[in-house]
Amino acid sequence: MLANRIVRWFLVVVLLPHSWGLASPQQANANSASERQKALDIFAQGKRLQALPLLEDLVKANPKDDEALVALAASLVDHAATLTDAKAAAAERFRARDLLDRAWKLGNACPLAMNLSQFLQQLPPSGTIEFSKDPRVEKSMQVGEAAFVRRDFDEALKSYAQALELEPKNYSAALFSGNTYDRENNFAQAAEWYQRAIQIDPNIETAYRYYADMLARQNDLAGARKMLVGAAIAEPYNRAVWRELHAWAKLSGSHINMVYVSVPPPDGKSGIVQNSAVSSAWDAYRTARAQWQQGGEFTKHFPQQKAYRHSLTEESDALKAAAIRLVDLRAKPDTATLVAQDSAATQLLKLYDAGLIEPYVLFSLGDDGIAQDYSAYRENNRSKLENYVDQFVVPPLPADLRHK
Repeated sequence: MLANRIVRWFLVVVLLPHSWGLASPQQANANSASERQKALDIFAQGKRLQALPLLEDLVKANPKDDEALVALAASLVDHAATLTDAKAAAAERFRARDLLDRAWKLGNACPLAMNLSQFLQQLPPSGTIEFSKDPRVEKSMQVGEAAFVRRDFDEALKSYAQALELEPKNYSAALFSGNTYDRENNFAQAAEWYQRAIQIDPNIETAYRYYADMLARQNDLAGARKMLVGAAIAEPYNRAVWRELHAWAKLSGSHINMVYVSVPPPDGKSGIVQNSAVSSAWDAYRTARAQWQQGGEFTKHFPQQKAYRHSLTEESDALKAAAIRLVDLRAKPDTATLVAQDSAATQLLKLYDAGLIEPYVLFSLGDDGIAQDYSAYRENNRSKLENYVDQFVVPPLPADLRHK
């Protein structure tokens, strides 16, 4: 269901809710600037229905106010949740999508705009959001969402509880219960419900990310890091996860590592003279891949698939062939230094020695073909994926922030 993966991204921005900024245009006069700031302040307080008519006026007066466009789009999506007419609600969402396109063309790439745009781009053609196939559960969820937007949190929790009584494994109901307690600053209850959502489906990133957001607001960056590692394992190809990870890194004064083994082209193709000993390892890589593409290995491993695709097994086998050759070279005194001086070779050996080549392939080389192998690998190798992200991708929290 669409709702299980992307609904309500627009309600959580990044680790710090107001970090995206809403500054007044320099060209605005004092009066209009004051009205603009009033509208944006109301929006920042989470009172989006109240801000909606004010934002409408702002955008009408200045259609190029990109930050007002983003705020209006978010408010329209909230307003859509209060409408009982499905077509009218869809129209609000489609209008919000158009507003975000305009904001993007004006140069606005704030996390709220990116997350909300991602959500809206994945709407079905009808523009509707479905929480359950059970009409009773669907009704309770719709009532709960409308109450949440109106900030009637008691009514929202009551409705989500009704949905869960009917459908105990409804991910959205558990997630939204946690988010509602979070909004009430009842962090203990929120944590319990976020954990329950994760237990219902550990392969959806949203509960990890919401939990990380809450922990970061409590200055628990170590806890937030743990949750975001979980989010990356759940959905490594979801851009919202990586926006949140980069936000965490900024808060912690670090950066996310983009791990990549730069396999050189064959000798003579790059115009750079390569060391013959080390280049023999990359020759082994290319030979292994050729066997997959032209020698029948793909058909042998994937007999049910009619067309060739790049796969996890192909890329991993090829990199391991190179790594095995490099291990031999590293063990010999006359070539050990050459291996140590080659950045691609040393990076590959680090991955090989850690037994984490497959996770590297899935995360850093996950094209459309390789990505098809992710779910099956995660099913049996979750701890390896966690080790990879923990050791190679997300830096440890600086010592001076670990106990804050």
